[in-house]
Amino acid sequence: MDRTSGEGQLTAESPADSNPDEQANDLVARSRAVGDVSFAAVVDDAELPRILWAAPDGLEIAGQGIATHITATGPDRFDRLQAQAEQVFDTLEYDGPAVARPRAFGGFSFHDGHEPTPPWTGFDAASFVVPRAFVTRTERDGVWLTVVSDSAGDADDVLERWDDQLTEGPTMCSSGSGPGVGSTHRTTSPSAWASQIEHALDRIENDRLVKVVLAQALSVDLEAPVDVPETLERLRRRYPNCYRFLVGQRDGGTFFGAPPERLVSKHGADVETEALAGSAPRGETPESDDEYADRMFDDEKLQHEHDLVVRAIREQLDSLARELTIDDRRIRKLATIQHLQTPITATLERDRHVLELVEALHPTPAVGGVPPDRAWETIRETETFDRGWYAAPIGWFDGDGDGEFAVGLRSAVASGDTATLFAGNGIVADSDPDEEWEEVELKFRPILDELRDR
Repeated sequence: MDRTSGEGQLTAESPADSNPDEQANDLVARSRAVGDVSFAAVVDDAELPRILWAAPDGLEIAGQGIATHITATGPDRFDRLQAQAEQVFDTLEYDGPAVARPRAFGGFSFHDGHEPTPPWTGFDAASFVVPRAFVTRTERDGVWLTVVSDSAGDADDVLERWDDQLTEGPTMCSSGSGPGVGSTHRTTSPSAWASQIEHALDRIENDRLVKVVLAQALSVDLEAPVDVPETLERLRRRYPNCYRFLVGQRDGGTFFGAPPERLVSKHGADVETEALAGSAPRGETPESDDEYADRMFDDEKLQHEHDLVVRAIREQLDSLARELTIDDRRIRKLATIQHLQTPITATLERDRHVLELVEALHPTPAVGGVPPDRAWETIRETETFDRGWYAAPIGWFDGDGDGEFAVGLRSAVASGDTATLFAGNGIVADSDPDEEWEEVELKFRPILDELRDR
């Protein structure tokens, strides 16, 4: 049952026998409106399963504990996960407001053959939880507390206790400072990187590969354990128009990030996605900033790379949609980097689960390549580290099959006083290893800057 520790931290165990993987009873959810609360207080215990999701449109959710846990592996993991989820939600009792409804949160590994080895201990190939307790906030609906249990009586009792604890707790979290970086080590040396790109270019020339995204990992030794919720709060202030997520597993570390890219969102028949590919640094003055943006529009390599992503998304959605609209290309400006962006919307031909769209779109050419099978093969034989959940779908879905997913970029997995950061770049026919190295370094910065003690 839920309890409060001696230090006053909010903690939540799973209902029934506290083993969500053996949960057999139907679930019951109860919600109530609450005052403004600290979402960080809900996810500040790194030893508990926890989730945090914040979207640019203002939806914020923070949860703790596990009411039920859904996992799947193998090439059919999307179908198996959807089938399990439908069984859970079909028998879940909830009559509260839609904004506070139970949802399943989690993500997928980039490769379907992923094995959860360090630093990805606890992160299965597909893993989602319905949190035991969570708070939801939107500008229109305010803040709601929801508890999910295996009985109505227990849900009511736990809801009352959590309401009291949240009311007595802080409403703000400290922005703080980073833990400090002791040392860093790239998994790929400059010479190895050049060899990897040469191998990719050889395949592009001789093996009908058009584009492949190659990535690197950056191992970071920290001067103290990282406070992930505080790090995300600092990322919110610096990158307010990006997603923010945190997934802390029962056994293992915490995967977190501030990705700029939406993979897909679905509400009813309406679908939104985007192409985000091609990047440049921000300028130190408005004039130099505009110059970088203009160069992206004039750069044939970047335009070609972006066109590949737009074309692939259109092809992936074409069989699922009765209407599809590709908006005008634009510049997406972030604090340290700017990207070419093309918003894409669609209306589905028939009712589908958001996981079907996630499967159809993952991986986009922005994180995989073109064509996907040859790109995946090249990534597997070239990269020397495990991508895990990096560059893979991270998000949520509900009992109606609606949901939203981001691409797990600008991300890291942290455990104790170590963190592993990830970044990659699209390689096309005229890619230059030195330029690609510098661009990857630029993409490490959002997380690395917040880990430094400033």
